[in-house]
Amino acid sequence: MLSERASGILLHPTSLPGKYGIGTLGKSAFEFIDFLVKAKQKFWQILPLGPTGYADSPYQCFSAHAGNPNLIDLDLLIKANLLTTADLEEYPSFPESKVSFDTVQKFRLPLLKKAHQTFGIIADQTERMGYRTFLKDQAKWINDYALFLAIKANRDQKPWYQWEPALKMREPEALRTIQTMLHEEIDFHKFMQFLFFRQWTAVKEYAHRNNVRIIGDIPLYVALDSADAWSNPEIFEFNEARNPIRVGGVPPDYFSETGQLWGNPLFRWDVLKGNDYRWWIERIRTNLFLYDIIRIDHFRGFSEYWAVPYGEKTAINGQWIPCQGKEFFEALVREFGKLPIIAEDLGVITPDVEELRDKFGLPGMKILQFAFDSSEANNYLPHNYVKNCLVYTGTHDNDTITGWFKKASVNDKKYMIDYMHVSETEIHWSLIRLAWSSVANTAIVPMQDLLGLGSEARMNLPGTTLNNWQWRAKTNDFSPILADRLAHLTMLYGRTKKQSGFLT
Repeated sequence: MLSERASGILLHPTSLPGKYGIGTLGKSAFEFIDFLVKAKQKFWQILPLGPTGYADSPYQCFSAHAGNPNLIDLDLLIKANLLTTADLEEYPSFPESKVSFDTVQKFRLPLLKKAHQTFGIIADQTERMGYRTFLKDQAKWINDYALFLAIKANRDQKPWYQWEPALKMREPEALRTIQTMLHEEIDFHKFMQFLFFRQWTAVKEYAHRNNVRIIGDIPLYVALDSADAWSNPEIFEFNEARNPIRVGGVPPDYFSETGQLWGNPLFRWDVLKGNDYRWWIERIRTNLFLYDIIRIDHFRGFSEYWAVPYGEKTAINGQWIPCQGKEFFEALVREFGKLPIIAEDLGVITPDVEELRDKFGLPGMKILQFAFDSSEANNYLPHNYVKNCLVYTGTHDNDTITGWFKKASVNDKKYMIDYMHVSETEIHWSLIRLAWSSVANTAIVPMQDLLGLGSEARMNLPGTTLNNWQWRAKTNDFSPILADRLAHLTMLYGRTKKQSGFLT
């Protein structure tokens, strides 16, 4: 899928415009696909679609399989007769340029509850059969997920490791009792997944009809407070009381002097191997349904991972632990054949990581913002690229091009201008042109960079937990003039050819 020259835009669905405070899987998603077509783009790249937990981060989800109910489009629920126009006549005054997650969730929850109740009243036999079929198809994860969220709601949203011991340890009798008591809440969360998957499937099918493919994203780890950690404790580094022994992160790097302490539980790779990696295989299977191509965040963790003793305040006092990634990917190949996977190989990458990536033919990533350090040569400069990679102007973890360039040193700016042979005017377009003209098979630009926005539009600042993931585009951002300008570059640099073997 990534072997021919093509390009795309990185834009998470929450960043789409809309009147209810957050981007959803309704009209704005379809209109964005139309914009991609006008701009002659083949890829829509997004962040993880899961239900967000801590700090609203899509990289700390309650499930490795479930979709985010915040993305369910409310207007589509009116068309499905699950809500009425009167239900949406009044709504809060949401900020236009960012998501206020708390306000959005408080507004949406009673409406989604009503949609669930209405379905129970009006659904005909065909619709009920469709719902039952969905539950059967997703049975490997959805029951534990729905029970997990129902208990959280009943326990003031406390994380599972703070529940009473009987539930924390999943004692059978305690689970049976709570399932009976919370059966309506459990069914509500199952129904939310039914709605999400139905709406997302429609979006994905529309993208396919327009020759657009979805690049999705999955973190290496799952959140500590997740249905996966609670219901599969044997595959994680937990002690007998099911508390973490060590957690994930990265040592000090470009983004943080103290490293990044993610707090995610680490896998017991020996246990996973003993079960032929079935948990991971089912995770990949779900994500290959959601996406056409998967970017795995923190690919280095398949070669070696940074393990930090639980309770540490920073990621400094960790150690590298080797991981048998080769055997893992061989298991994936046996199950799925050729892997439509992108390796997020950023940061300090050792030869063994490159060897693992290249053995399975996985494309890596190049970030143009990392290229222009005037003090040293590096592999992020375009003249060092190989074809089998994706080049980005920046990612969700970077500042925008405009914001980054404004803060760059005088020497770095001079080096960059000299390398590209351009002026400082519209520096974002200069980097987009550089990405599009490179030999990299795939070029991706975040929507904020396409618009030339400043640091106020940054999606995430690694190592922080406040004011991230909030940026939203406005309806008039997706103008025909912008689409035409990107289309011109895309045609100029040969990224519009039909991709052999791409369409299904």
